[in-house]
Amino acid sequence: MNRRWILALKVCAHIACLAPVGWLLWRLWLSVSSDPSALGPDPTHTVTFFTGRGTLRLLVISLAITPVRRLIPKLNWLIRFRRMLGLYAFFCGCLHLMTYLWLYAGFSWSAIVDDISQRRFIVAGVAAWLTLLPLALTSTTWSIRKLGGKTWNRLHRLAYLAAISGVVHYWWGVKTGVKTPLAITVVLGMLLAARPLLNWRAAQRKAAEARGIPVG
Repeated sequence: MNRRWILALKVCAHIACLAPVGWLLWRLWLSVSSDPSALGPDPTHTVTFFTGRGTLRLLVISLAITPVRRLIPKLNWLIRFRRMLGLYAFFCGCLHLMTYLWLYAGFSWSAIVDDISQRRFIVAGVAAWLTLLPLALTSTTWSIRKLGGKTWNRLHRLAYLAAISGVVHYWWGVKTGVKTPLAITVVLGMLLAARPLLNWRAAQRKAAEARGIPVG
């Protein structure tokens, strides 16, 4: 795919990632200026749920890029979007965390410590954010050169751990019987299963080629 198409797709990707944030800010402005019900009966919950779900969706989409391009080599150009989507996931995660720190805990360290000690879903959420933090800090070309490609790739596999922690945070945060996190859990499970299967497939192809067996 030529550079013009890649540039156009990147612009579309930026718009797609920022549009939900713009919508949320618009609803916030409406709720403050003219329509108190613009964010529903519980605005704090609405903002928290919206940013948390957005974080998980972007993170899982970024993780899906690698298996998709390995299954369909013609889509190898998708790799150029993985870092962008990962950074947007971290950005939404920061908004999600800030919602808790500001609107729920009121920036009170005693309240935060108390919540962490009593609410396991907050522990899982903080763990997910802390796992994403070093990935965001090293998502630069300079970091890749400094760490080396293999070390950088090993480090960024932590994105899977962050996604798992995020899904656990989601399940623990909803009421018993609520199945809202099921869809994202199934997708993440498929991605986790795909990685070893694709590695096995690649090893089989390599072994076949070494024996001189044609591989279709």
